[in-house]
Amino acid sequence: MKTLLTFLVSICWISISWAQNTPTLTQNKPAVIPALREWKSNEGRFELKKGTNIVMDSNDKVTLEKAARIFQQDLFTFTGIKPEIKTGNPKTGDIFLSLQEKDESIGPEGYVLTINDRITISALKYKGLFWGTRTILQLLEQDPAHASIPRGVARDFPKYEVRGFMLDVGRKFFTMDFLRNYVRLMSYYKMGDFQIHLNDNGFKIYFNNDWDKTYAAFRLENTTYPALTAKDGSYSKKEFVELQQLANDYGVTIIPEIDVPAHSLSFAHAIPEIGSKEYGMDHLDLHNPLTYQVVENVFNEYLQGPDPVFINQEVHIGTDEYNKKEAEAFRKFTDHFIKYVQGFGKDVRVWGALTHAKGETPVTSHNVTMNAWYNGYADPMEMKKLGYKLISTPDGYLYIVPAAGYYYDYLNTKMLFEKWEPINAGNVTFEEGDPTIRGGMFAVWNDIVGNGITMKDVNDRVFPAMQVLAQKMWTGTETGYTYESFRETAAHIGEGPGLNMRGKLAGDENGLVVSCNFEKNKKKPINATFSAGNTGQALWLKGGASYLELPFTEIGYDYTVSFRVYPEELFPGAVLFSSTDASVKIMDNGKLGFTREGYSDDFEYALPLRTWTTITITGTNKGTCLYVNGTLKTKLYDRLNFYNGFKDPRRRVQTLFFPLQLIGDKKQAFKGGIDDFCVFNRVLDDEKIGQLFR
Repeated sequence: MKTLLTFLVSICWISISWAQNTPTLTQNKPAVIPALREWKSNEGRFELKKGTNIVMDSNDKVTLEKAARIFQQDLFTFTGIKPEIKTGNPKTGDIFLSLQEKDESIGPEGYVLTINDRITISALKYKGLFWGTRTILQLLEQDPAHASIPRGVARDFPKYEVRGFMLDVGRKFFTMDFLRNYVRLMSYYKMGDFQIHLNDNGFKIYFNNDWDKTYAAFRLENTTYPALTAKDGSYSKKEFVELQQLANDYGVTIIPEIDVPAHSLSFAHAIPEIGSKEYGMDHLDLHNPLTYQVVENVFNEYLQGPDPVFINQEVHIGTDEYNKKEAEAFRKFTDHFIKYVQGFGKDVRVWGALTHAKGETPVTSHNVTMNAWYNGYADPMEMKKLGYKLISTPDGYLYIVPAAGYYYDYLNTKMLFEKWEPINAGNVTFEEGDPTIRGGMFAVWNDIVGNGITMKDVNDRVFPAMQVLAQKMWTGTETGYTYESFRETAAHIGEGPGLNMRGKLAGDENGLVVSCNFEKNKKKPINATFSAGNTGQALWLKGGASYLELPFTEIGYDYTVSFRVYPEELFPGAVLFSSTDASVKIMDNGKLGFTREGYSDDFEYALPLRTWTTITITGTNKGTCLYVNGTLKTKLYDRLNFYNGFKDPRRRVQTLFFPLQLIGDKKQAFKGGIDDFCVFNRVLDDEKIGQLFR
């Protein structure tokens, strides 16, 4: 914190304050998400100090070393204190980690947390102990100034085994860094299942009704069929293995999904002979023996040998939404690939469509778990009778489809908090404790390819749902909160140590994060100078590699960024502000605009040459606005989309996390002056924006 403030003050005069978080107590429990199942308070608080050690039980050293090292780094990130890791007996002020817990009723994910003059986290298994470290971190996050937590004893354990989230990376690529960060985010909220939907395709109607032009992607490296792997973003087998290993270290299980025989256009693009000519090329031809051979070869590549690419016990094979005229062939295909994957010693998950695809062909249910997503495709009670275990994934409650106009853009978290838990599978409710229900899962489907939605937009939708559903899947209806008190708690708990995917920056009581006129600066810009501007000292960029580095990366929704600009020259591609993810720049048409994740948008406004102009940009999760000299000029909200050269019925999302890593750029900077730069972590009203123009 001190380093950040010192650095920023050395750049320019700055106004900044950091919000103080205060824990909320409910029923005398310290506030964490998910809520502790049981808590007994003691007087006083435990304070983390420089002499604190993390001490591993000598019986568990080999198993716990990874958890201890992760915990050590996370404590340092939150508090600046980096305990030493030791083995043996703890002393006063230490944190003791042990897998020698005697209470077997807490189960493999449960833990007992004792906080007095030392902290003890005791569990039966690694995952339970790791969850205990997340509880400590959430408590510390709410009192970072004092690095202290309340004393007491917690006995904590989940009500449901599966507490999951599914991400469709097939129709929208998410970087490996994003997936790794999501492992950490999910772990922070004790969400243990991360299903990655590795292949899918867009809808033909949005691609001139041409299957050859319709977007499709398979995101994993495949050496048997190299043409199968997406060219616009994919994961190597090595990095996918490393992702699963990272997740296991964090208590999260990656569930890889290859979706066949529908949603399979990527297969047909690579091997056209196996696409169905009758039902559409996104359906595999179930009567062609080559289809079975190709799909077997793909699964074999990831499952064979002593070191398979899919390292965990469960693999998802898709199987939904195939044309019901082919019910018997679909059932045969499903049964075949359940048994094929089980032949590698794996357990199988499916979406399932056995109510939709009624028939005589039996389909294996032993060691098979089905996502109960839509009762018309697989009636949950019918599936129970057939012997399937279920993960409650009701589409009418838990499907996010960003900016599609159907299902949810943002989940109804209040309704979910008050009325849903995994025993509610759509319009069917199971009895409490029914072992058929393993747990629940919510999902993001990126159906509308190319609609401007970014990874940051997806996270904006997922994060509030993650907080609520982590609560409901851990405790069920026993939340210990009203929705209003839960939201108060949730406001003080973030994404976890070192994560800020929402781009949140703290400001003063007016939301001001930074106000800078570049006076009294000591930080030297690269190939840029400070000299007189319109109102004081301005930053003058010289083009090419010319920039001033700021101690931020970006600011997320909602924000206002304002600055005065004096273009000495205007040329396409000239960058005013940049980060690793986005830039604000002069577009190819000479207009002011921005780029992010391969999308480009302009404000339909060209800066005047050799004139000082006040530019104000506001950003929300709905879109981006430009004000010129205090007056609204352009509102980029929900516009018609153009794709592949033709107009289509999709709506275009034109959002922006404003880049704050550099004023200028390391390759192609703007040439001219920038002055009176300020950032607010809220959207100012028109009157206040007008006041910025003086």
